[in-house]
Amino acid sequence: MKNITFEEIRDEHLESVLKIYTHYVLNTTATFHAHALSLDEMREIVFFTNPIYKTFVIMENETIVGYVILTQHKKREAYNRTAEVTIYLKPDYVGKGIGSKAVQYIEDFAKTKGIHALVATICGENSKSINLFSRNGYFKCAHYKEVGMKFGIMLDIVAYQKILD
Repeated sequence: MKNITFEEIRDEHLESVLKIYTHYVLNTTATFHAHALSLDEMREIVFFTNPIYKTFVIMENETIVGYVILTQHKKREAYNRTAEVTIYLKPDYVGKGIGSKAVQYIEDFAKTKGIHALVATICGENSKSINLFSRNGYFKCAHYKEVGMKFGIMLDIVAYQKILD
């Protein structure tokens, strides 16, 4: 792993981010999208009008190797101090410590925005993501059985949470 940095997403990053996400859509249960998204659909996932929520591309030197999203958990004001975190890496970059750097980066950013709790919602069979968040101090707080279907299989989702302050 070389020099890992984070940049706020810009429109010119969108195609690279979509390509990373499309791999997970078409080949894994890491996301419950079942079809490849258009650029406009991806734009809705990674760009926000509320300045509290942001997406950052993860760069190794000049190459985008992934992205991390801090987004709204629920659209009710009582949840304003809770946010959701999502990380996607190019497959060749998984297992190299980049995910942990992304978790730390987005936690630090979330703290500057007054976020109290972060939640990661993960497919129950995605052991790599579960391990990533567990290693970084998140604990399992929910388990929903057979709530999504992909590739003809009913899948669980689990939620992992961390209190930041």
